[in-house]
Amino acid sequence: MTTAPSNVAPADMRLRELVFGAACAAAVRAAAGLRVADALGDTPATADELATALGIEPRPLARLLRALSCYGIFAETADGGYVHTEMSRLLREDAPDSLRYIALWCTAPWTWEAWPRLDDAVRSGASVFPGLYGKEFFDYLHDDASDSARVFDKAMTHSSRQSAHDIAAFVDLTGVASVADIGGGQGHVLAGLLERYPQLHGTLLDLPAVVAHADPRLRDGGPLASRVHLVPGDCRTEVPVQADMYIIKNILEWDDDSTRRTLRNVVKAARPGARVLVIENLVDDSPSMRFTTAMDLLLLLNVGGAKHSKDSLLALMAEAGLEIGDVRPVNSYLHAFESTVAG
Repeated sequence: MTTAPSNVAPADMRLRELVFGAACAAAVRAAAGLRVADALGDTPATADELATALGIEPRPLARLLRALSCYGIFAETADGGYVHTEMSRLLREDAPDSLRYIALWCTAPWTWEAWPRLDDAVRSGASVFPGLYGKEFFDYLHDDASDSARVFDKAMTHSSRQSAHDIAAFVDLTGVASVADIGGGQGHVLAGLLERYPQLHGTLLDLPAVVAHADPRLRDGGPLASRVHLVPGDCRTEVPVQADMYIIKNILEWDDDSTRRTLRNVVKAARPGARVLVIENLVDDSPSMRFTTAMDLLLLLNVGGAKHSKDSLLALMAEAGLEIGDVRPVNSYLHAFESTVAG
């Protein structure tokens, strides 16, 4: 079986490969869109066989598979067949940890227009999106790009479900009777905690349109509904919730003013000694820096936001009146900042 080359290429070739990075992203998008990974089973298949199953041309598919195999996405056998690798299996829709919709989202049509404007965003420190599309990012997404909005929603749902499992295993809820998930989206993290801790009660706070489509387990008739309050609202304006623990995951990345307002609203609402767990991707001190720094630049492009470094987030939390405890990794791409509301 052939695999991706393991030798380190000279600097000039590595740079050439990087400047052709769009080709790799486009190849992953094509494979995800064509459902190549879904068509390939547990036994080797040739490009001709896969093309027949997919109803597409075999020779261009062989070229796509050859390119992807260079990156460890699929692998070519000695007799010209293709088999799955760990990464190609993640492009299957039925994989428990599928990244198919994440791959489609991060290569959505609007991204190809935005990335070439990165120099403008770096020069100004502001989003390029209004200049490209005449409106803010989420307004454009829901008004003019319904396909991208659908993929975005599925990508966020898949990502939240996957991280919810890790967070439920990570969080220590000793002495905690109530948890508030602030800006918690559809509430996958909260649902995971409630399933793990049968005596726990929870509150989900997010924008009205988001809460209206909360995880079915949390809504009326769901198995967890009797232990949940669904609260529509904007955490940047008010946090009308008291709880023993507040969880704030991946929402402190718009701008420092929004982060300050959210943290201060939590501190204002909480009782002294309440625990506040902030969970974020970091652009430093992380094994996933290539991923998080790329997401950081994408945030700059589309909303003018930023991922945090460890020090920048600690400074904002302390400024809001939180007493900082441990900072620990939840998994390879998330860190948890443990804190309490000062007495």
